[in-house]
Amino acid sequence: MARPREFDEDRVLLAVRDEFWDKGYAATSLDDLLRVSGLGKGSLYGAFGDKRSLFLRVLRDYDDANLRTLREGLASAARGTDLVRTFLLGPTADPTGAVARRGCLLANSNAELATSTPDVAAEARRSYDAIAGILAEALERAQREGDLSPDADPAETARAVLVSQLGLIALGRTGVDIDVLVQAAQSALARLLPVPAR
Repeated sequence: MARPREFDEDRVLLAVRDEFWDKGYAATSLDDLLRVSGLGKGSLYGAFGDKRSLFLRVLRDYDDANLRTLREGLASAARGTDLVRTFLLGPTADPTGAVARRGCLLANSNAELATSTPDVAAEARRSYDAIAGILAEALERAQREGDLSPDADPAETARAVLVSQLGLIALGRTGVDIDVLVQAAQSALARLLPVPAR
C-alpha cells in the first residue's frame, strides 16, 4: 500500500513555480528546487519526476489557472471590451513596474526554451490558442454590444491583442519605464478597439 504524501503538494508546486519564474529553467538548479520545496531529492523526484517533468507540470498548471481566470473574467465582465482591455493592460497594472519586469512564466519560458524544447513550444501554442479563443468570444460579444465595429474580424483582432500583450511583456522585462509601457498599451488599445461611429 502506497504511503500518503507528507507534504503540501500545492505549496511545493507554487514554490517551485516561483523559482522557475524568477530564475528561468536553465538557471534553476536541483539545489534551488530542493531548497524552495523543502523536500529531499528522492521525495521531489518520486512525486514529480525529473526537473523537466516538474517544470512542464508547473507550466501547465500556471497556464490552466490563467485560462480559468480569463474565462471567469469574461463571464463577470460588464462589457466584452472590459475583458480585452484588462488583458492587454495586465503587464502595466503594477505602478512600480515590478510585475512588468518579472514578466509572464509562459512568455519567459517560451522565449528561453521553445526552439530547444518541443513540449514547451506545444504548451505555448495550446495556451495562446485558448487565450485567443476567449478574447475572440469577448470581441464577438463586444460587437453585439455595439462596442466593436461589425466589420472587425474577432479572431484576427484577438490575435492582434495577444501579440500586443506579448510585446508589452517583452518590453516590460527589459525594465522600460512603466509610464512608457502604459502609453504603449493605451495606444495599442486605441488602434485595436476604436470607438465605433454611432
